Amino acid sequence: MTSTNQKDPGSGFRRTGTPTVSESPLHPRRVSRRIMVGPVPVGGGAPISVQSMTNTPTTDINATLQQIAELAAAGCDIVRVAVPSQDDADALPIIVRKSPIPVIADIHFQSRYVFQAIDAGCAAVRVNPGNIRKFDEVGPSICRAAEDAGISLRIGVNAGSLDKDLYARYGGPTPEALVASALKEAHMFEDVGFHDFKISVKHHDPVTMVETYRLLASKGDWPLHLGVTEAGPAWQGTIKSCLAFGALLAEGIGDTIRVSLSASPVEEVKVGCKILEYLGLRQRHFDIISCPSCGRAQVDVIQLANEVTEGLKDITAPIRVAVMGCIVNGPGEAREADLGVASGNGKGQIIIKGKVVKTVPEDQIVPTLLETARQIAGEMEELDQGAPSASGNPGTGPIVIPVTEPRSMPSRKAYPVGMYTRSGGMPSRKTRYGQEGMPGQ
Repeated sequence: MTSTNQKDPGSGFRRTGTPTVSESPLHPRRVSRRIMVGPVPVGGGAPISVQSMTNTPTTDINATLQQIAELAAAGCDIVRVAVPSQDDADALPIIVRKSPIPVIADIHFQSRYVFQAIDAGCAAVRVNPGNIRKFDEVGPSICRAAEDAGISLRIGVNAGSLDKDLYARYGGPTPEALVASALKEAHMFEDVGFHDFKISVKHHDPVTMVETYRLLASKGDWPLHLGVTEAGPAWQGTIKSCLAFGALLAEGIGDTIRVSLSASPVEEVKVGCKILEYLGLRQRHFDIISCPSCGRAQVDVIQLANEVTEGLKDITAPIRVAVMGCIVNGPGEAREADLGVASGNGKGQIIIKGKVVKTVPEDQIVPTLLETARQIAGEMEELDQGAPSASGNPGTGPIVIPVTEPRSMPSRKAYPVGMYTRSGGMPSRKTRYGQEGMPGQ
C-alpha cells in the first residue's frame, strides 16, 4: 500500500493524502492502457477512482462549486458537470479553475460544446456517440482538439440513447449492440491516432451491464468506466451497483466507477468508496460492525449503532468500531475491532484492541464510544481537520468561497464539422494542477 505523498504517478491520486490500493486481493486486474484525467491516472493498474456528477445547474457556479467541494470531501476523485446549453459552457472556465478535483464536461447533441469545454480547461470530455449530430464526421476533429490540449475523452454509450440503427439491428440495447456502438467509435478514434480515451457501456439492468462489460473487456485494452445507469432510488440503486460492480471488480474488470442514484451525489460517492473499500481496492476509513439484533439483545442495538455512525461520520481514519448487543458474539467481535462495546444488564463493556478498559452505564455507552473513537483516530493522525461542510458538521471538508469575480463569457466561435479552431489561452496541465501536474503532488 502506498501513499499519495510519493511522486510515483501510479502510487495514488488523492490530493487530500488518502492512501490508495492498486491490486485486488480477489483477482488480478485486467491489463488496460493508462490515460490521465487531469492528475488522476485511470487504467494501467492505477488505483480505481470514484466519480460522481453534480446535479446543480452548471450555470449556478457557486452552487456547483459548493457541491464539488462536498463531493471531494466525501472521497470523489473526478467530477462531471452537465453542459446542455451555451450558458453552461460559458460557466466552465471558472468552475474548472476553482474545482479541487478534475472536471469532466458531459456533452450531448451539440459537438460545439466539446470544443468549448476543451478550451475551458476541462480535464476530460464525455461524448455520447448515440446522440451527437454527425458524430462520425466531427469525431476526428474532437480527437485532434483533445490531443492538442493533452486531455482524454470518454466514449459514453448508454442503453437509453443507443444509435437507432444499432437498436434496430440488434433488437434493442443488448450487450452486443452496446459493445458494437463502443467499438465503432473506439476504432474511429484509433484510426486517427488518438488513444487517450476510456469507454463506458451503461445499462439499467445489472445482469445486462455485467455481460456487456465482460464482452467489451475481451475486445481490447481500453480503460473501462463502470456504471449502472438509471439505477433508481438510493436503496435500490445501491443494491444494483453493488451487485454489478462487485461481480466485475472481483474479476479484475474496471478502472473507474460512478454509482448512479436518485439521491444526493454525495451518497453516490459514499457508496462507491465503500464498494472499493470492502473489496480491498481502497484504503478503509471508519467502519462500524454491529449485530442485527435478536431476542438475546438487552439494549437497543439499532439505535446505538445509528447514533455511533452519525456521531463518527466525519472520521476519515481507518478505525473499526463494534457495537454488540449481547454476550454471545459481543465480546469476540468487539475484540477484533479497534474499539467496541459488548452490552448487557444495563451496562456496556468498553473494549480497546481486545482489552476491556471500563464498564459504563447504558446511557453512557454512546458518549464514551464517540470520545474514545476520536482519541484513537487522532492518534492515527488521519482525522480530517477540514472546515465545516454546508451541513455544519466539523471536519467533513472544504467550503467553497462564493465567486465574486464577474463571469467570463468566452467568445462563441463556430466550429465547422471537420475543423478545429483553437481559441488560445487554455491553461496547461501544469498550470491547472501544480508545477509537476502529477497525481498526489
